[in-house]
Amino acid sequence: MARPAPVNNRGPCFWCIKAVKWIPVLFIVVIIIWSYYAYVIQLCLETVKSTPRKIVYLIFYHIFFVMLCWSYWQTIFTEIGRVPIKYKIDDADFRTLTITESAEAQRQILENVSRHLPNTNINVQGFPRFCDKCKVIKPDRTHHCSVCGECVLKMDHHCPWINNCVSFTNYKFFLLFLGYALFYCIYVSLTSLPYFIDFWRGSLKEGMGRFHILFLFFVAIMFGVSLVSLFCYHCYLVSENRTTLEAFRPPIFRSGPDKRGFSLGRYNNFQEVFGDNPRTWFIPVKTSLGDGIEFPLNSRHQANSYQSMENTQNSNREVDSETSKLNPGHVVT
Repeated sequence: MARPAPVNNRGPCFWCIKAVKWIPVLFIVVIIIWSYYAYVIQLCLETVKSTPRKIVYLIFYHIFFVMLCWSYWQTIFTEIGRVPIKYKIDDADFRTLTITESAEAQRQILENVSRHLPNTNINVQGFPRFCDKCKVIKPDRTHHCSVCGECVLKMDHHCPWINNCVSFTNYKFFLLFLGYALFYCIYVSLTSLPYFIDFWRGSLKEGMGRFHILFLFFVAIMFGVSLVSLFCYHCYLVSENRTTLEAFRPPIFRSGPDKRGFSLGRYNNFQEVFGDNPRTWFIPVKTSLGDGIEFPLNSRHQANSYQSMENTQNSNREVDSETSKLNPGHVVT
């Protein structure tokens, strides 16, 4: 039977909300463009008198500027990782799942649906994790994003400054963006510091250019200070192979909650995000290991990683009678 055509509910309100979400991104873009004008034109070309110094300043500045813009672009426009179709719960099973009141019947349905899936995480009730909005079994480390309106692979958080989810597909780019933005701010503030001092001494030449240099120094310091803690925190998360969500609520395995369940050692954790080729670690191109669905486990959980399959095979031998009553036309296989 052909599926009915989806109803298009994208009215004017939808597009207005969608446009408003780009305002934080537009703000960051305007700041970056203005900083380029203030540094290149007003500082280097108009204020710095030494030609060799101008050349050195401009070369290193453009390296940081290009890497910053490249990583920011990749972070924003990389598609989020979506749950594959094989994780979809069919309509009959989902209808039975939502109307049954028996926890055992719900567990059997979920175990049956996920019997061929490589999931190791469970929910607090001991059931395979599922999303009642997307009607899917959640792969390990996947969470539903209320802003994106769908489940996202290895979701870290939704960031309004990129109007996108930070997840498996763009986590490397996000971390590089934070790092290059921090180094960009440090470089701009250090190289503009002598001219900022000249401004307060009154030895900087008159004109509007000196105010651009003044604000450039303050903006670089302000953004740099705010980026330090965020960048260091995410470096810590990478070293522990943990997402922001997992830092607040550790993943639950068959053996219980474990915040270090996916940790493979600091170097291996780093490689999982940045790849195994050192030449591409700090370039904003896709090098992360894996597919965002299956993840290597800490050795303590490897023995239990497929325990759910064994439990499922045992439970499938005898399906709960309540499930059969609620859905007599559907046979669970």
